[in-house]
Amino acid sequence: MGFDIESLAEATSGAIGSLVSTTVLYPLDTCKSKYQAEIRAHHQQRYRNISDVLWEAISTRQVLSLYQGLGTKNWQSFVSSFIYFYGYSFLKRLYLEKSGSKSIGTRVNLMIAVAAGAGTVLLTHPLDTASSKMQTSEFGKSRGFWRTLSEDSWEELYDGLGISILLTTNPAIQYTVFDQLKQRMLKGKMRKKGDLESAPQALSALSAFLLGAVTKCIATCITYPAIRCKVTIQSAESEDDVEDEAQLKYRKTVSGAFHTIWKTEGLWGFFKGLQAQILKTVLSSAVLLMVKEKISKGTWVLLLALRRYLLINSSKARLKSS
Repeated sequence: MGFDIESLAEATSGAIGSLVSTTVLYPLDTCKSKYQAEIRAHHQQRYRNISDVLWEAISTRQVLSLYQGLGTKNWQSFVSSFIYFYGYSFLKRLYLEKSGSKSIGTRVNLMIAVAAGAGTVLLTHPLDTASSKMQTSEFGKSRGFWRTLSEDSWEELYDGLGISILLTTNPAIQYTVFDQLKQRMLKGKMRKKGDLESAPQALSALSAFLLGAVTKCIATCITYPAIRCKVTIQSAESEDDVEDEAQLKYRKTVSGAFHTIWKTEGLWGFFKGLQAQILKTVLSSAVLLMVKEKISKGTWVLLLALRRYLLINSSKARLKSS
């Protein structure tokens, strides 16, 4: 039961942290996604940099459209983060119990993170695709969540699934490095004995923010070409230069996305928007981990108190019935 409480605390605090970071940084995320989704030769590009997206929204009086798809994105972020952190924490504790080890090495940690990420992607990918399509639609012309789900086939909602599973290496790299560095930073601290006092230690807000920023920057730089391809696959229908249905279907494949970017923009096209991606994901991840670290112990205590309350009530009910 103990690992269930700790896993649930990890999942809850991680999901809340994700919700906060997604909401705060959503306009930046929209600008980044629309900039990444555009695939055209340099002289034909509508957006020369990410600020052009922002100025377009301002000049057309569509500033609120920077928030189009926020509800879907928040739902996707909360659910995926909850599933990921629960699975990640559960698998780590299960490994420690089965192996008898006192700590997890980097290789095993990475494998656990990838497994948790792959399971999360399979369950939440339709939400990710829907939010991506809503973000990259023309300002003021975004379809609602239910309309997006109802009008698109299941095959379309799983556009880019393969590359999304590949991208589970991104959070896997980040959280593995984060956990390994965190363990080293907390290694010298003594845990207090007792029940409530034995709650997992947490980093300070500043330490968690800086460590989260550094680890996410590393993971993003390594996996960025796949990130760019994923955005172009999921938003292919919003491009107005697609000639026919066959070309559209081809662009929605991994090989088609790679070929289109290479043919249209060259090698550097795979890194278009890297600075914006780093800015957004680093800030987002840093805020997420900062919030998660600050509320994780409180969440653990509340869930433990809730469990005790339910056990006491259950015991009283059994006594009355007997």
